[in-house]
Amino acid sequence: MSVDRRRPLLVRVLLQPAVAAGLSLNDWDLLLRQARRANLAGKLAEQMDAGGWLDTLPEPVQPHLRSALLLSRRQVQMLRREVDLLRQTLAELPGPLILLKGAAYALGGQAAALGRLFSDIDLLIPSEQLPRCETTLLVHGWAFDDELDAYDQRYYREWMHELPPLHHERRGTSLDVHHTLLPPTARTPLDTRALFESPRPLPGLPGVFVLPPEDMLLHSAAHLFHEGELHNGLRDLFDLDALLREFGAIEGFWPRLAARARRIGLTRPLWLALRYTRSFLDTPYPDSLPDELGPPPGALALRLLDFSYARALRPDHDSCRLPGHDLAEGALYVRSHWLRMPFGLLALHLARKSWSRMTAAPKAPQVDAPGKPAGDR
Repeated sequence: MSVDRRRPLLVRVLLQPAVAAGLSLNDWDLLLRQARRANLAGKLAEQMDAGGWLDTLPEPVQPHLRSALLLSRRQVQMLRREVDLLRQTLAELPGPLILLKGAAYALGGQAAALGRLFSDIDLLIPSEQLPRCETTLLVHGWAFDDELDAYDQRYYREWMHELPPLHHERRGTSLDVHHTLLPPTARTPLDTRALFESPRPLPGLPGVFVLPPEDMLLHSAAHLFHEGELHNGLRDLFDLDALLREFGAIEGFWPRLAARARRIGLTRPLWLALRYTRSFLDTPYPDSLPDELGPPPGALALRLLDFSYARALRPDHDSCRLPGHDLAEGALYVRSHWLRMPFGLLALHLARKSWSRMTAAPKAPQVDAPGKPAGDR
């Protein structure tokens, strides 16, 4: 079996699960640390279980994977209940409630949901329904996060594509309510109305929908390649890989995907998604597909993007860091804000956030999870 040792151990095992059979205990220790840091422990556990290897792994390893397996499956059960409560709360809204990202994968039955852990529910509604939606949620026990100051509230409401994050005061659930996929100030013009044309209904949850395959994949690409904080970047790249493999088997999917990207305005995020899923994960798709999405980035821009994503899309663990990692993260952070807003607004925003960081009180030291050595990266 051919194994590319230039890739992080976690990526090698997730791409070729049979590799796990030959790992030593020291290898497993490193693999589990990388998986936790990349938020991919559940996916690793699902692969070991699906391949019939879980019971044959070293005994010290099995409890970690069984715990991740139990947690990811329990999350899906709790998610359905929470979405049903949310559906009842917002039943008076006239438009569809469209689930996004992890919740959509899980309840829509996508392969990307297997073992996937997520911390919140993402919901898409038409922008004209935001005031009524917000009021209804606040009346029914939802509240905005306390740490947001007046500037942050204004930032979300005037310049972002979602309300400030919400949490349920009794159940502790987190919720992000979107009215589009990218900020209204973004440099990428987006046909948001097209997203509400043909959502797919979820059985057993009347009024709740997910995006059709093409739009679901495009949103996943936009989310990853417009964001600057990529602590879950590798997990999101595996999401894209799973969606491309699953949806690519549907007849006529590839030409519909390219046409839909042009229609909505997400050709560049899709181009980047295709480039880096194939580079990192050997994702199959028609070789002609990128050419259908318009001209690629310029040579210099592409070299900078390759340099940055080659570092940022790795497990957030010291064993995986390449030289220039911090520079790459900083460059992608600035790029994400450059894509979000015009220069004047960007300069004001970054200056304001920099001042907030300099004047903020020091954070308490991070406490590692039980069974995890302090300072583990």
